[in-house]
This record gives sequence, C-alpha cells and structure tokens, in this order.
Amino acid sequence: MKFPFYIKLASILLCLMGLFTIVYFGQDIIFPLLLSLLFAIILRPVVTFLNRRLRFNHFLAVVIAIVVFVLLFVSVFYFISIQISDMANDWGTIKNNFYFHLEHFQELIRDNFDLSKNEQKRFITSASQGSLDNGKAIVGSTLSSFTDILLTMTLIPIYTFLFLLYQNHFITFLCKLFKPEYHKNLRDVLVHIKIAVQSYVVGLIVEMIGVSILTTIGLYIIGVEYFILLGMITGILNLVPYIGILVAGVISILISLSGSTDLTIIFGVIIVNIIVQLIDNNILVPLFVNSKVQINALVSIVGIIIGNVLGGITGMFLAIPIIAIFKVIFDRVETMKPWGYLMGDDLPKTFEWHKIKIPHYHYDNSTASINFNYDNNPVIPEDTIEDSDKNNISNRFD
Repeated sequence: MKFPFYIKLASILLCLMGLFTIVYFGQDIIFPLLLSLLFAIILRPVVTFLNRRLRFNHFLAVVIAIVVFVLLFVSVFYFISIQISDMANDWGTIKNNFYFHLEHFQELIRDNFDLSKNEQKRFITSASQGSLDNGKAIVGSTLSSFTDILLTMTLIPIYTFLFLLYQNHFITFLCKLFKPEYHKNLRDVLVHIKIAVQSYVVGLIVEMIGVSILTTIGLYIIGVEYFILLGMITGILNLVPYIGILVAGVISILISLSGSTDLTIIFGVIIVNIIVQLIDNNILVPLFVNSKVQINALVSIVGIIIGNVLGGITGMFLAIPIIAIFKVIFDRVETMKPWGYLMGDDLPKTFEWHKIKIPHYHYDNSTASINFNYDNNPVIPEDTIEDSDKNNISNRFD
C-alpha cells in the first residue's frame, strides 16, 4: 500500500514521539538493560575463549567472565577511594587554601564591582536562604538517587550474566522473527554490530588509560598534589564524549587550587588539558576509537544531547554505541541506506601516517558519486530537445 507523504511523515513522527516517551519514562528499566547488553557484547569473546580454548562449560565460562568483570570495576573504584581518603586526610590544609582563595576572590569583586565583603556576605546569605529551606528535600532526593544507583549497580551484573547465558536463545528468537531468506542479512547485521560495539568500547578503554596516564604525568610535572586521582578522574570522565573532559578540567582546577595557594597552577592545569586533548583527538581517537565506528561529529553531538535529555550521564555514554548499531542496521536495509549514509563520515582521507588519517575537508574528492556543481537551469527531457539545440545545451553544462 502506498500512502501520501504527509501520512508517512505523521506516522514516523508519532512513532518517534512514542519511542522517546517510552525511553524517557522507562529509563530506570531500559538503560540498565542497554548497559548490560553492551557489557555482554564486550564479554562475549571472554566467554568464547573459556568455552573453546579452556574447555569450560557455558555456565561456568559466563560465571568466570562476570566475576572478572565485577572484580575489575571494584578494584578501580577501590583505588580511587584510597586516593580520595588520602586527600581527606589533608582536609585542614584544603580548607585553609579554600578560604585563602575565597578572600582574594572577594577582594577582586570589591575592587572591580564596588561591593564590600559585608555586602557580599549578605548577598550570599539571602541567596542561600531558599536552599536551606529546601534542605530536607535535597537530602531526601540524594538518598533516593543513591539507592537507585546501588540498585542499578546490583542489577547490571545480573542482567549481563543472563544476556550471556541466554545468548543463543535470543539469537534463535531473532531468527524466528524473519523468514529464512533474510537470515543471511540478519547474521551480517549481528556480526557487524558486535564488531562495531566491541571496537568502540575497547577503543574507549584504551583511550581512557592513555588519557589517564598522560594527564597524570602532566599534572605531576607542574606540581599538582593529587595528580594520580585527577588523572584517573579525567580518564574516566573522558568516556563521556565532548562534555566529560570539560567537567574533568573544572574538577582538576578546583582540587588543584584547594591543594595550593599558587594561582598560576590554573594555567598549568589548562595547558596540560589542552595538550592531552590534542594528543587524544589527533592520535588516540583516530587510532583506537574511530577505526570501526565512522559517525560524523554532528550526529554524535546531537545524539549525546538527546541521550542526556533521556537518560543523563548513562544516556550520554550509550548514545554513540546506539547510533553505531542503528547505522549498521540502516546500511544493510535498502530503504534506510540514505539515513545510514547521513549518519556516517564521508569526508575523504588524503593523508595517512602510521594509521592516523587526517581529513581533507573538501567534497571534490568525496566517495559520494554526486556532482554538486550545478546551476539553476531546469532539466529538459531528452525527447523534447531538437537536434540543433543539443550542442548548445551540452556546451552550457560543460
């Protein structure tokens, strides 16, 4: 059945509205499932290795993979907690440095805006009065959020275990949804989704380790006291594309100021972050992250913003893998190939050095077989053109 364009458009918009509504109101259920599915795809090679090489049965291989996965996360957070406890032991010094910088900041405001310290204190007291009145609500919401986080952290390993345990069951279910003649395409889609997600996440892990090491070395050189903690925080927050590194920079500056009375350390932290980002964006990301997931920056940013609206930090982290999955599907469905092309990155690569590709931002050498050099002259059907006019038309377009 063929429908008019406006009916197709209305149907697409209604489906998108329904999908976003379901995701927004069901994020507490959907996002833990998506995270678990992502971790299950990552751990699948570990389970396969234990099955085929070490001859473990499937259940035992899944249990070992989940235990290693949980221990890895616990060890990372335990190391971070040790670093935070070391910083907490210096709480007296941090508080004195904070008041030192606060006093200088108040003097700066007094000199430039003609506001005395008493006036500033009254302004801060009046502004914080509403916050004090809502203190109980804030504490209640904080405890509720903490409870939700604990519940999610408990459910994710369970979901991941079940996804790995029933992986063949789910693949058989997908095969039953489609006719046998489409099974070859289905297998191709599943294989490429696995490759894209695994390559992206493994690349993110390598990038996180590289950014953490580079930031730690840079902060150590400029003399920041808690350089190991800040390096790890920067690497972890860098997992959230585009926005995480900005938050990490602000946190690094605040903690650095709390550990020292020297204001010049701000410039050192900023320079370190800029140098690390240049190395990250020009070496680590093209080499490890973008090797399999070719998504253009505009789609990535819009997807991250939508993910933030729908699911906060978790949605921002899941945005790129979900877009990569959609792109794999769109590229293999005939009617959706234009959308897959729109999500991709078609800028031609004109220079390559040690697998690092530098794009040349010009579409004259693009892989798209479209001629963008056109004018506003109408296209005239061939059968209506007289022989005497064909040469003139040809010369005009040449």
